[in-house]
Amino acid sequence: MNEIYSLNYIMGSNLDDRTVASFGDEWSRFDQQAMSSREAQRRFLEYFEIFPWHDLPSDAEGFDMGCGSGRWARFVSARVGRLHCIEPSVRALTVAKQVLADKNNLVFHQGSVAASGLPTSSQDFGYSLGVLHHVPDTAAAIQSCAALLKPNAPLLLYLYYAFDNRPVWFRVIWRVSNIGRLFICCLPVRFKQFVTDLIAIVIYWPLARLAALLESFGLPVDVIPLSYYRHNSFYTMRTDARDRFGTPLEHRFTRKKIIAMCQAAGLTDLRFSSHAPYWCVVGLKGN
Repeated sequence: MNEIYSLNYIMGSNLDDRTVASFGDEWSRFDQQAMSSREAQRRFLEYFEIFPWHDLPSDAEGFDMGCGSGRWARFVSARVGRLHCIEPSVRALTVAKQVLADKNNLVFHQGSVAASGLPTSSQDFGYSLGVLHHVPDTAAAIQSCAALLKPNAPLLLYLYYAFDNRPVWFRVIWRVSNIGRLFICCLPVRFKQFVTDLIAIVIYWPLARLAALLESFGLPVDVIPLSYYRHNSFYTMRTDARDRFGTPLEHRFTRKKIIAMCQAAGLTDLRFSSHAPYWCVVGLKGN
């Protein structure tokens, strides 16, 4: 039977209250159950392709930092002995517990990256996907995650990239879109959802379909913004448009900066995924 622990995290424990509230609303609307199992499995493999499953001990114990609706825990739980799902939003944690009700090896914690409730040096693995770029101090958050790991245990991260492997005009487009995000994220919740859905309809979907069409003719599509979504459902586009434009706090990092933060946290043997989404990286906790 699943367990749930409540942790009264304090203000300033490396989280942003507005961002926590925004994600609580997002995951209550998009619990990922409407996504096909085929798409969900494909997306899971995109993120976890570089994860060293074969090096984990039998009945490994690890953590999902910022579990959201539990979309990754759904797959990871079948591969490990015990998984701690850590999430600061009560709304999101409630959704995750409902979605993962059939899993019997999960422990749910209401906590933050700086106050997870887990002992240091206790975990065989950890991952945090799409989370730590939404906290005030990402470098400190990586250190907090690494501190929970046993020596040689792997930590998988996904952090928003700074378009450092893209042409300059990609960064220009992002700067313009970020102005819109700073406005949209402050809108009332219902209006915010309407606007981000509209963005999914008029921007994400046309560009993704254009990329899919060009790809069918054997043409390269990486230079097309949002071409990553060419194989994804409209549901995923709606989710990610809300994630991208509705979230108050966002950081972006170059590969070089991620390497520096990971090394400062004591992670070694860093490996980056060679494909989108960027950047996915896995490292081992040093001895």
